[in-house]
Amino acid sequence: MADRSWYMVSAGEREGPFADEAFAGLIAAGRVTADTLVWSEGMTDWQRAGDVPGLIPAAAPPPPPQMPPPAPLPGSAQWVAANANTPGAPITADFGVFGLFGWVLLLAIGNLLIVPAPWVATAFYRWMISHLKVPQMPALQFAGRPGDIWWVFILVGLLSYAGLPEALSHAKQHVHLLPILLLPIEAALGWLILRWVVANVASAGQPPPLRFEGGLVGYIGWSLLLYISFITIIGWAWVVTAWMRWIARNVQGAPGPVVFRATGWGILWRTIAFGLGSIFIIPIPWLLHWYARWYISQFAIAARS
Repeated sequence: MADRSWYMVSAGEREGPFADEAFAGLIAAGRVTADTLVWSEGMTDWQRAGDVPGLIPAAAPPPPPQMPPPAPLPGSAQWVAANANTPGAPITADFGVFGLFGWVLLLAIGNLLIVPAPWVATAFYRWMISHLKVPQMPALQFAGRPGDIWWVFILVGLLSYAGLPEALSHAKQHVHLLPILLLPIEAALGWLILRWVVANVASAGQPPPLRFEGGLVGYIGWSLLLYISFITIIGWAWVVTAWMRWIARNVQGAPGPVVFRATGWGILWRTIAFGLGSIFIIPIPWLLHWYARWYISQFAIAARS
């Protein structure tokens, strides 16, 4: 390129002449590319700069890909720090105020009448689960049938009357022993219902993938601890929180770990607000809707590490 003058075509206009050094600067700045038409003394016609031998330097090889740093080993300090606050996708509910209130009333009536309890409970779970929204599990459905564990719902209905004759005949007695003695049986029935419900949650028409692996003894133990915690006036809220976390931790088969994010204080003040507001009767449907949606939203599926 020594002692030559260069011309180029830019935006349809001819520019130049440029001395060798100036033209090299245009090439380095990217104004002259391999597709730019150029001409210099000794050339018979305009040519692409890339076709002129030695004019455009060969493209530098691309830099080697940057390899990501190795993932920290599970249990290391780096892994604990990275997963300490893993955000979860919260479970939400889109049911209406009076839809939820109506189903809760129907569920209570079915339990009191005992015989229709299996059909009413199954319909309630089918309605409730179809209104839950889990980002990782679209189109939730409930595959359970009334005949699966019908006897469990019948026993639950019968046990709701346990201790009633004793309470009526001993109106001044503050502690009724029969309901207390039946607590382990009621807990065992609740454990069976929980396992049945979890095992029948399906997503997008696929076979139900979930299962509850919490043990019967553990579930009964949490139930008894909750009953005892009412002695402390407010301690039950923290027991409920720990119990829900135990239940969530034992739900297996989800796209990620199931977690419960509520705190004892959060459960305590909302429950008190719900109870105080219910004294006025009329706000009950709205309070129930507010409390239920918040409680459901405290369950989430965390990202799998």
